[in-house]
Amino acid sequence: MKIHSSFWLLGIILNCFIFFSCEKQNQKRPNIVFLLADDLGYNEIGAYGQKIIKTPNLDKLAKQSMRFTDFYAGNSVCAPSRAVLLTGVSSANVPIRGNAGYFGKDDWSPTWLESDTFTLGELFKSARYQSAFIGKWHLDNPDDISTWAFSHSFDFAAQEQWTHRKSKRNFSKSGLWLNGDQKHFPYDFNKHECKDAFYTNFAIDFLDNKESDKPFFLFMSYRAPHSFEGPIRDTLEYVNQDWPKVEQAQAAKITLQDKQVGRLLDYLESIGEMDNTIVMYTSDNGAHFGAAGKGHQLEFFDSNGNLKGGKRDLYEGGVRVPLLVYWRDKITAGSVTDHVSAFQDLMPTFSEIIGVEKPDQTDGISFLPLLKGEVQEKHEYLNWEFQLSGWFQRLPDGGFRQSARIGKWKGVRYGIDSRIELYDLNNDESETNDLSEKYPEIIARISKIFKNSRNEAPAFPYGGIKQNHISMHRYSN
Repeated sequence: MKIHSSFWLLGIILNCFIFFSCEKQNQKRPNIVFLLADDLGYNEIGAYGQKIIKTPNLDKLAKQSMRFTDFYAGNSVCAPSRAVLLTGVSSANVPIRGNAGYFGKDDWSPTWLESDTFTLGELFKSARYQSAFIGKWHLDNPDDISTWAFSHSFDFAAQEQWTHRKSKRNFSKSGLWLNGDQKHFPYDFNKHECKDAFYTNFAIDFLDNKESDKPFFLFMSYRAPHSFEGPIRDTLEYVNQDWPKVEQAQAAKITLQDKQVGRLLDYLESIGEMDNTIVMYTSDNGAHFGAAGKGHQLEFFDSNGNLKGGKRDLYEGGVRVPLLVYWRDKITAGSVTDHVSAFQDLMPTFSEIIGVEKPDQTDGISFLPLLKGEVQEKHEYLNWEFQLSGWFQRLPDGGFRQSARIGKWKGVRYGIDSRIELYDLNNDESETNDLSEKYPEIIARISKIFKNSRNEAPAFPYGGIKQNHISMHRYSN
């Protein structure tokens, strides 16, 4: 009896030791706040060279952060870029490679991450983090809640539903669904300064109600400057400028998002969390632009600086995006790095930070050593594969696009039968001087990457689908 009692007492002591060790570990591990803009151009905030649009809070953050000059989105439009980000799988290997896949007979439809896909939500859950996702997910089947953010192990999910649900015909696209479809909160133009202010309210609610004994991961998927919020409220900040209304709106949305970033960071400071919080700010792809006279023009604010192209392009302007990383007393404030990295590197970086094994599925490389001032492993190359959907575009070349970066070299091909263009980014950041004829050995290497460094995706066949007409436009991308 005494022996059994002794073992019982020893068990209690060991359990207490394990419990308090875990709690101590939780307190040491940093919180992570990930801020994702929607269609923000490389040069649309002051820290990256913007001269007109006001972004004082992001500029302040940049002075306290490490600023990446050669960081890349997962792809050049929303859904495939976010798929790379959430899974840690690079563009030519992730199942989603466009905002719509081709399913035959002129059927271009959205695709989604299946319910059993391992995402950042599951990653942070495995490390006993509290996690929240707020905003635009864009990776789900609207009629299958198992594909929504909440079903991917985010403890708190306030998710925008991008397309209409068949099961809820009266559903308004404007607003957020809370924790699956438990409750819908419509966005009210009269109550909120902008959508990002509305979203920030949910972030603060999460912070107010989180458990104090666990670290947290907050994923803020903002809506500016891609959001559609009405011409009056969008232009208030710059309404007196003699600009086209669409440009007033573009500038206002970016400045209003900047204000909400400042509001969130100030709140984190006020509750004593910033000393142990990593903050990252980036964009899902390059700046959106429209046809002349019909949308925001890249040249008006020099949205991409020297970079060629914008959203939907695999030139630098479509995929190179800002990245600011803040970590108080861990990162040299105001430092700048030209380390080449991309969205697939975020999952392994987060894994190393929170102390879990890097998932087998990711082909990214952690850049935590870089943040800590240690020796950093580099990519041999990065490559992208993109299918421009047939919702409303003419697609004489099938809309299939590829690009790759090997050190200073950048190769681009629009159309499977097109020749590969080659640019020296060290001397030609604007991709204006095609050197393909001078360096056939580099072209051969890139051609091999295009063909072999990928896998098959059913809705996104290699080479794309050749269409010479306009398809039915059923959804907005």
